[in-house]
Amino acid sequence: MARDLFTEQEQQQIVAAVKAAELNTSGEIKVHIERKCKEDVLDHAAFMFDQLEMQKTELRNGVLIYLAVEDRKLAILGDAGINAKVANDFWDTTKDFMIANFKEGNFAEGLAGGIQLAGEQLKTHFPYQSDDANELSDDISFGE
Repeated sequence: MARDLFTEQEQQQIVAAVKAAELNTSGEIKVHIERKCKEDVLDHAAFMFDQLEMQKTELRNGVLIYLAVEDRKLAILGDAGINAKVANDFWDTTKDFMIANFKEGNFAEGLAGGIQLAGEQLKTHFPYQSDDANELSDDISFGE
C-alpha cells in the first residue's frame, strides 16, 4: 500500500508542512501519494483533484501535489484561482526543487519543501482571513 512508502515520522513531517504552509493563507494544499500511475500524470492528477473535491474551495485556491513513487511521476496542480495569480513557470520551479531532493532520496524533505514553496505563493495571493476555515483535510491521501 502507498501508505507504507513513508514512515510515520515522514508522514507527520509532510502533514506538519501542510499545516505550517496553511497558517498564513486561506489557500489549501493537499498531498496525494500512490505507488503507480498507469496514465499521463497530469490527467491522473486532474482526476484526483476532482475526486478529492479540491475544486470546491471558496476561492478556488487549492493546490494538489501528486506523487506516484514507483513510477517516478510528479504533478502539481493549482485550481483556477491560484493559477490566475502565480507566474506561468511557478509549478515547474517548485517541481524542479522537489525532484532535486527526490534524486538524493529525500522524499519527505522534497515534499515538505515543495509544500512550503506553494504555501508562500498562496500567502502572497491569498492571505489568511480571520474567518478562514480549513476547507480540506491536511492529512495525506493515499491511493494504491
